[in-house]
Amino acid sequence: MNRFTRAAATAALVSTLVLPAGVATAASPDTPASNAAAPASRAAVLPDPTGPYAVGSTVLSLVDRSRTDPWVPSADGRALMVTLHYPAAFPGGGRPVPYATREEARLLAEQLGPGVSGDELARTRTHSRSGVRPAPGRHPLVLLSPGFGVSRWTLTHLAEDLASRGYVVASVDHAYESYGISLPGGRVLTCVACAALDEGGVHGSVVTSTRAADMRYVLDRLTGPEPAWRYAGTIDARRVGMAGHSIGGASAATAMAADPRIDAGINMDGRFWEDLPAQGLRGRPFLMLGTHDGMHLPGGQDTTWDRTWTALDGWKRWITVAGSEHFTFSDGPVIARHFGLPQPELPTDRAVAVTRTYVAAFFDTHLRGLPRPVLDGPTPGNPEVHFQHR
Repeated sequence: MNRFTRAAATAALVSTLVLPAGVATAASPDTPASNAAAPASRAAVLPDPTGPYAVGSTVLSLVDRSRTDPWVPSADGRALMVTLHYPAAFPGGGRPVPYATREEARLLAEQLGPGVSGDELARTRTHSRSGVRPAPGRHPLVLLSPGFGVSRWTLTHLAEDLASRGYVVASVDHAYESYGISLPGGRVLTCVACAALDEGGVHGSVVTSTRAADMRYVLDRLTGPEPAWRYAGTIDARRVGMAGHSIGGASAATAMAADPRIDAGINMDGRFWEDLPAQGLRGRPFLMLGTHDGMHLPGGQDTTWDRTWTALDGWKRWITVAGSEHFTFSDGPVIARHFGLPQPELPTDRAVAVTRTYVAAFFDTHLRGLPRPVLDGPTPGNPEVHFQHR
């Protein structure tokens, strides 16, 4: 992999969610035959959050006019859509939060093939409510960055779970890097960056360095003197983490190297596009969580994991998950199960549980100082999880 191309991104996603048009499929072991094709009227439901809090949610539309957008220089600054999930004061109240806009879901569904309905995807039920107050106290902040070509809402099950455990979670859509991002007023940004990387030979480091700057701006707007969120006082700016999927995970390392405010980071199955500086991450912790196949095992096809592992200079773990695929660490398995599409070897419920367990344990340990023995090595309750280095 010398470049992160549009074709490669689409192929990775399609291999997880759908087969090419015209290929017949049978119900997988994870999907009962009677439910292999879900009725169009039945919406998918994200897994229940596991923490003690109800979950609130709001959306922020931000524009950083101090920078020129690298994909569309004529744009009026760098546009960012941010969904905040947070622990809510009381269960009930507020209004249900939609999974995605119809146009966002339609544009992603087009990439996934005729087996996926955009309207049905948009109706996926979340567990968040808008218009509710945050729970009292100050809460750690976790930034989330999605994979290339997909939107922030493809990490919703993880964001809701972290919020239910007491974190404020900011999931960020990066302008022109998704197949569809809805802005206020009905405007939709499409993936200009996809063509730039695929046809223009642009290196993936442009994405990771741009996303690092995006996260710096989001942090400024959430924790600075003029916060964009009315409840920003509930965020504890001394405890900030970042996680991402695919190139969003690689961006977590780049963002940490550039911004000392980010205390801990996770890369979920992403190729690193930039080497760490000589000083590493200045002792800050980092988790590499990936597939247990020829890609992200030590000595695997993606040599950037070996190189980055050596450069990490603080607490670190390299964990792989047997039976997983690239989009295991997102909402991909939930979407695939709902539409009766082929499933990876790892069942959907286990994919969700493993991702939530290890991401939350990492942030609990490094943002809250709570002991989480699940990070110390293999456990009987998680037989799919393998520790490559400790």
